[in-house]
Amino acid sequence: MEHPPAILEKAQRLEQLLLRVAAGEPLKEVNAELGFDLTDMMLAHQQAKYEAGGHTWEALIDGRHGHAHKAHSALREWLYARKEADDSLRAPQLVKEIQEKFSVTLTDGHVNYLLQRRALTAPPGRPFKKTPDVQSHAEGQPPSAEESSEEAHAVAGASVTADVPSESVDNAGLFFPRNSQGRDGGGDSR
Repeated sequence: MEHPPAILEKAQRLEQLLLRVAAGEPLKEVNAELGFDLTDMMLAHQQAKYEAGGHTWEALIDGRHGHAHKAHSALREWLYARKEADDSLRAPQLVKEIQEKFSVTLTDGHVNYLLQRRALTAPPGRPFKKTPDVQSHAEGQPPSAEESSEEAHAVAGASVTADVPSESVDNAGLFFPRNSQGRDGGGDSR
């Protein structure tokens, strides 16, 4: 595996540190001179790694470098463009599309993390259900003639049902007190 020069240089400096400490120099001074901050425990770990690798600086190369990223740059750019084009898409749908297009399996949480880095996430909670009446009125557009006629019919139907006496409202005064004059025909009870 090809490593960047900085990683190789760090492994060579670490080898110098191990050799100088083994020769008797104090760890604190060698740390400061070579730009490390190793503790005694970290030093013991690096010494074991060095010895197991045959006393070569190649054994000290940082093994974390060079891991492949699942969400590579082309995938991320496609994801950002797809989300910007359709804001209603959610992570589960995007995960399926990524699997189909790139043959890469990501979790919903990782997709949301990537979207959050570009401020493309949806607000928390469930999305509102949009009905045609609420949507057009919310956008500041006046209601269409068809919506106006539907509202007029709804209001007319409500007034017809309001004129019909209902037995369930006869005793409502018990729960919703009001002026007794209208209820009993008498004067104010106060």
